[in-house]
This record gives sequence, C-alpha cells and structure tokens, in this order.
Amino acid sequence: MSIDRRSGCPINLSLEVFGDRWSLIILRDMIFGGRRHFRELLNGSLEGIASNILADRLKRLMELGLLTKADDPSHKQKAIYSLTEMAITLVPIMAQLGAWGRVWLPVTEELSIRAELLEKGGPPLWEQFMDELRHEHLGAPSKTPPGTPTVRQQLRAAYEEVVAQKAEAVTA
Repeated sequence: MSIDRRSGCPINLSLEVFGDRWSLIILRDMIFGGRRHFRELLNGSLEGIASNILADRLKRLMELGLLTKADDPSHKQKAIYSLTEMAITLVPIMAQLGAWGRVWLPVTEELSIRAELLEKGGPPLWEQFMDELRHEHLGAPSKTPPGTPTVRQQLRAAYEEVVAQKAEAVTA
C-alpha cells in the first residue's frame, strides 16, 4: 500500500485513503448494493460517476489493498471486483457515517432507512453483515442459516417497503 504520508496520525492516514468522495461511494455500492462489475458500478450509482474516474478509483483501491480483481468465470470479457478483509471491516464505519448523516443532514427517508436499520442493529448486525461479505467476496464459510434473509436482503426489503409506501401515499 502506497500512501503519501503527511503524518502518522491515523485520522490523516485514513483521509488520505478515503479523502475523495468516489472511493467511499464505490465501496458503499459494493458493500450495500452487491455491485461487483465495472458496468454495475458505473450505471448503478445515484451519484453518476464518470467512467474514467471509476477506472482510476478502482485501480487506486486495488493498489491500497481494499479490492482485488479477477476474471469473471461467467463471462470471458468481464472482470469481477472483490472486497478484501480490509474493506469488509469498514462496515461499522459506514454504519456510523450513515447514523451521523441521518441526524445532521437532510436525508431522504428511502435512502436513510438502511442506515437506520444498521444503527439499530448495532455491532451484532454489523458482524453478521461482515460475515456474509466474507462469504461472498472471500469464500469464507457462511454462518447465515439456509433460508434466512441476509443483511443486504433485509436492508433492500426495508428500502423497497419505504419506496412502496411513498408511492402509495402519492396515488392515494
């Protein structure tokens, strides 16, 4: 990992890794959205990242040890990106960022419901989610009992429920 070190302060060093908006958005989309291909990351983000910026940030995140890249076994011309353990352990930080944003920033209900559930679920839910990400990205054995919804599925269902309620309220 090559970081331009201005100091040995852990906050400074962390900001040197995540100091641009796109790196955290890419990691968010991979962690919470399950996006693992370039096209999915390019087209699936609400924020609209440019392809050259995405390519640059993916390369940087790989150089920093947060992502790996491999050929996609399902398609010869595609690559699949995976989170490393270093990236997976960002789940509690992402949960805390979401919790802070819900309190202090003008969030929308549908886009903040996942942050609310992560906040309420706390460390046990974060641990479960990280275990699921380890299974998905690193091939670790799954600790989630078969037939049990994953954390990502629970978060997606909550989002879809809020969206449906808002749509129903508009048509009522």
